[in-house]
This record gives sequence, C-alpha cells and structure tokens, in this order.
Amino acid sequence: MHEFDDLRVLMQAHSPLIVIESYEEPRALLLIKRLAVNLMRPVFKWTITDGLQRLDSEHSAQAFNAEPTNLLAQIKGTRNSGIYVLCDFHPFLADAKHVRYIKEIALAHEQLGHTLILLSHAITIPPELSRLAYRFELSLPSDQQIRQLIHDMADSYTARHGMLAELGAESVALLVQNLRGLTFEEVKRLAYKAIADDGAVTKDDIPRINRAKFSLLQTDGVLSQVFDSVGFDSVIGLTNLKHWITQRHSAFIDNAKDTPKGVLLTGVQGTGKSLAAKAIAGSWQLPLLRLDMAALYNKYIGETEKNLAQALALADAMSPCVLWIDEIEKGLSGGDSDNGVTRRLLGSFLTWLSERKSQVFLVATANNIHELAPELLRKGRFDEIFFVDLPNETETLQLLKLHLAKRQLNLADEAFQPVLALCSGFSGAELEQAVVGASFRARADGTAFSLRHLMDELAATQPLSVVMAEQINALRQWALQRCVQA
Repeated sequence: MHEFDDLRVLMQAHSPLIVIESYEEPRALLLIKRLAVNLMRPVFKWTITDGLQRLDSEHSAQAFNAEPTNLLAQIKGTRNSGIYVLCDFHPFLADAKHVRYIKEIALAHEQLGHTLILLSHAITIPPELSRLAYRFELSLPSDQQIRQLIHDMADSYTARHGMLAELGAESVALLVQNLRGLTFEEVKRLAYKAIADDGAVTKDDIPRINRAKFSLLQTDGVLSQVFDSVGFDSVIGLTNLKHWITQRHSAFIDNAKDTPKGVLLTGVQGTGKSLAAKAIAGSWQLPLLRLDMAALYNKYIGETEKNLAQALALADAMSPCVLWIDEIEKGLSGGDSDNGVTRRLLGSFLTWLSERKSQVFLVATANNIHELAPELLRKGRFDEIFFVDLPNETETLQLLKLHLAKRQLNLADEAFQPVLALCSGFSGAELEQAVVGASFRARADGTAFSLRHLMDELAATQPLSVVMAEQINALRQWALQRCVQA
C-alpha cells in the first residue's frame, strides 16, 4: 500500500514523465492499472511487438502504433488526457526526434494532461529530459513477506507432490536472510528451488541458493557472498581487535543509536587481515559479503559508478551483514589519469559511509594505507583503524603448530626452539608457506617429515620484512602513533 500511495502522490503532483526501473514488469503494470482506476484516468500500454492498447479494458492493440515515432505523434495529438506506459522504450531514447516528442508532450502537460511512464530494467534519461523526469522504485519484499512467500511455496510443493515440506525455524530464518534484495517473483522461484530438491529447507541449501541469487542480480563478480567465515578462535593473536569487536557485538545486533560502522585494517602483507574480516562475520554469525574493487571498473562511462551504487544498495538490502572490501586502496587511490572515475567513486562511497542507516558493518583492508585519500581516514568514516603487525615469538610458535597440525605433521615441543630463531620477521602467510615447502622437501627426499626439512626451508626463505625492509619499517613506524595495534 505504501508504494501505491507514493505513486498516486506523484501522479497527483502532475508529474509529466515517470521512470520506473524494474525487472517486475507485470507487478508494475498491475500497480499502475489499479492506480488509474482509482484516479479514474484511462491507461495505455505500449510495446514494440503489440503496439498501443488499453490496459484497463480488452480493446485490441493498434498495430500501426508499434512504430515509436507514430506512437509519440499520436500521444501528442490526443486531447483526452491519459496515462501511457512505454515498456522497454529505452533503445529509442537515442533518437533525437523521439526525445523531442517526449519533451514536448511533457512540457504540454498542463494543457494535455498526459503522463508518460517509461518502464524497463534500466533506463538512461537524456539530459534534455532530466529536469522533467521523476524516478519511482518498486519496493522489495520485507522479511515478513519473504517468510510468507517461503510458506506459500511450501504449500505449492505439498499440493504438487502430496507431501509436507519440512520448514525448520532456524533454516527458514537463514533462508529469509539470504533472499533479501530480490524481487517477489525471484524470492518465490528460489524459495521453491530450495524446497523442491529434497522437500525441505536446510542449511545446505543456502550456498546453492546464494549462487543462484547473485547470478540473478548480475553483479558480475563485484559483490559475492563468502561462506568460509571462521570464528575468532581460529585467529591467532589480534587480541585488541578481538576485544574491541566483542565489546560492540550487542550494540550492532540490537541496532543501538550509535551502531558501530566498521574498521579499517592495515599492516604488513600476509599478517591475517583477510582472515580477521572473515572472523568478524563468523563471530557475529552474520553473512559476509565481499566487494571486489577491481571488478567495479567498466570501460563505459558511468557504469563503474553504477556498479558501486548497485553493490552498496544490495549490501543495504541484505543487512544485517558484514561488508568486506579487500585491498581498498586498489580501487580508491587513482590519480587524474582515469577521467575522474576514482574521484567520483570515492565521493559516492563517502556519501554512503556518512548517510547509510542499514546494519552493514564495514571491514576494509589495506596494505598501503598511504595511497588512501585523507577524507577516507578521518574519524567518523571508520570507528577505528587497526594495525596488524608481524607475529611475536609466542604467536609464531602457535602459527607453526597450527599449520603443521592442519597437514598432520608433528614435531616435538622441544624441537621448536631452534626453529623460532629462523622465523624472525616472518608473517603468518610466510610461515604457512614454509611448512608447505618443508613438506615438499620431505616428499622429494622420500623420508618422513622432520625438523631438518623445516629448518632448511626457513633458512632458504627471505621474508618480505627483509626483501622490502625499508618500506616495512617505515610502515611500522608510521602506524606506531597513528593506529591501534591489533
């Protein structure tokens, strides 16, 4: 009812040109038809295949009006006011004559009383019409409506197969959370797909449904859901970050007045920043969405900014969730060589950071924080900036034991003492690769894994802190007074 009232207000305000971007053409047409009856105005629908026809009666289509120029000429020449819904008219907006016709019809609204509605999945309005056009959005289903649609699909399954569908409360709640951001018809299709495979909604359905969901949304890899999130018990070190996140859990989940916004994690490469992002989502038991900054960029003017806007809107629709932007500096640190695309991206992103009301907790990671714009780093954008440093000796020992245990490789506790001396300056990722390399050495020798293999591998490896000592030391010195140690 809310969207019905909104569209009615738009009509009653004498809006001459209304733009509706939606994949739900039947639903939009039904809403417009109901509104036209309520306002006692005739309503017409045009398509390139059927021409012009009355939407609120059974009159046959006038085939000659399938040609866009003839259609617009007829509307302009008609003296009886009406509502004209032009479906998929967007390809014809490239014709200057069509644009001029639409502008003249809109400018003559007070005399003619015509309302043009452009309805399509995506519409770019020419500059000549931008001040005359008003955009209207169909609402997406609420959680309550999604839940009802799932139960409706369960009833449909029962009627078709003669057996009750199993709907566990926890599994349905999880499915509701993961169907946010879809239209009514898309929710119905995916809900039925989840039920029809095995007659039940289970947690095992979620990854498959999400792959289908992101395929429907055509995010082109810009936004995806990550399912291998972990808890903080799988993360070694980062004591301050763990404590900070734990303190803010209830405030975020309860949507308190001062809801936590997010954190920026910077530091030495390979120290577990990405793992920390997964752990935040896992510890809060929230969906983890990953925004790929590299996939944002499109060769067509305006498409990059649109990709970002769509991705952020989808994240808002799926809230509460954790949004992870890995290596954020690679997408928001351009110069003037990209026709200002990066500056526009940054502006859109900063606006979203400041104005968002949804429960989206942002976790951004950066290896080179110096490349980020100052306005992105000021207080208020992120709640805190944490620096993830190289592991200390205790953490190094824990990391070695963890990576050895993952591969069923064992060393006696006393064997680690000489190893630790060789591990100075190694990141967590480098320690893992050293264990992998040592296992390859053992296999090549045809012998059981031993302390010698690990020590030989460590001795042959130069960590990043040595290879790029000047840059790493400068980064650590910079962070000493500017960041919170994670």
